[in-house]
Amino acid sequence: MHPSTTSPADAPPTRPGGPLDRFFRISERGSTYSREIRGGFATFFTMAYILVLNPIILGGAEDKFGEQLDPVQLVTATALVAAVMTLIMGVGGNLPLALAAGLGINAVVAYQVAPLMSWDDAMGLIVLEGLLICVLVMTGLREAIMHAIPQPLKQAISVGIGLFIAFIGFVDAGFVTRLPDAANSTVPVQLGTGSLAGWPMLVFCLGVLVTVVLLARKVKGAILISIVLMTIFALIINEVAEVKSWGLTSPALPDQPVAAPDFGLLGKFDLLGSFGQVSVLTVVLLVFTLILSDFFDTMGTVVGVTAEAGLLDERGQVPGLGRVLLIDGAAAVAGGVSSSSSATTYIESAAGVGEGARTGFANLITGGLFALALLFTPVLTIVPLQAASPALVVVGFLMMTQVKHIDWDRYELAIPAFLTIVVMPFTYSITNGIGVGFISYVIIKACLGKVREVHWLLWGTTALFFVYFSIDPLKQLLGLK
Repeated sequence: MHPSTTSPADAPPTRPGGPLDRFFRISERGSTYSREIRGGFATFFTMAYILVLNPIILGGAEDKFGEQLDPVQLVTATALVAAVMTLIMGVGGNLPLALAAGLGINAVVAYQVAPLMSWDDAMGLIVLEGLLICVLVMTGLREAIMHAIPQPLKQAISVGIGLFIAFIGFVDAGFVTRLPDAANSTVPVQLGTGSLAGWPMLVFCLGVLVTVVLLARKVKGAILISIVLMTIFALIINEVAEVKSWGLTSPALPDQPVAAPDFGLLGKFDLLGSFGQVSVLTVVLLVFTLILSDFFDTMGTVVGVTAEAGLLDERGQVPGLGRVLLIDGAAAVAGGVSSSSSATTYIESAAGVGEGARTGFANLITGGLFALALLFTPVLTIVPLQAASPALVVVGFLMMTQVKHIDWDRYELAIPAFLTIVVMPFTYSITNGIGVGFISYVIIKACLGKVREVHWLLWGTTALFFVYFSIDPLKQLLGLK
């Protein structure tokens, strides 16, 4: 186990301080209550955007019959699943891994699945996907695949996620933007709107500077302090200048801080209804796409975040992995049952680890804040992305430092590691990065005559990735939409 790149400034207690400490192994993992609390807050603030974004994605789409989901009910469903599953992960998995509706998966549901069937059928498909993932976990297959991954690839996954999460931070803040006519341009992205302009951009840039300076000075709570300071700064700017370009969340104090939750979407799913709307083969391909994306996004996130926390054992394995994966599978089921789309482990959990979180106690804070959001969504969503995104950039740096553990002189390992690292941010997908890394690793080993060095599970997983990357040609070949 390598030491965490985020060495805490305050010395940990020398022995457990009580039953809660012993249950979560806080002192044993070199942490403190204050670090766990700071980490829980930091994770929440960096992923609270999902309370706004998930209803926008799902609520803005129509199913086959032209029906739309109610945005207010979606906020309630999103917050409820995030709160419950994050708390369960904290108590059952004892790792600082928060869960919520998965970005990417919700877009697949909104724009690929729902147009083919009713919303009830689409959410039933999500429940089916989650149940199948739970079966894979209970048979030991999901855990076995994670154990079969060579250590250099695990390290590359963590580094790739670091670059990916930093890129997410830049994009969310508007520091990096897509060109309107990217197809006709020599570059696909640009700096801001061609230049850095506007008050929100000032908030982000100052946030990055404040965070890195506090981090360099080893100030306790550097990430959380930066988020709070920049949110206050943004509130003042918004009050004085009345800025209109904050994006999803605007730093304005709400007129009504309390909003009653609406649980109308809970239980509105049809487990097998999709089979009556499209062909069995189409259902199989849709479920396969959802499972593979959820499966490997979670795998990358769990490995990356626990590696950054310094929690991998001497064999590079995640502690209590079976329980963690089962809870993640159950989260997918919960997302379908609540109509909030498949819930999964969030890479933004790395922000909490950056603040010192090392146990599931941090999840009690993050989950509790999501529970509060059921009533206080207007208050808890005033943190603009420009104030929270600097945390992602800095955490990206912290995760990037693990690149030093990869042996770059062994090309058979270094090339797959490199491809894993660069494909994640460049394609905006953890799953794509893992898939390209697996395929290149297996092919290089085979061409070098080292077939026996490749675990048989990696051969099988690589074959699945070939199918995954070929789904669109397969659909065209089979005449499917």
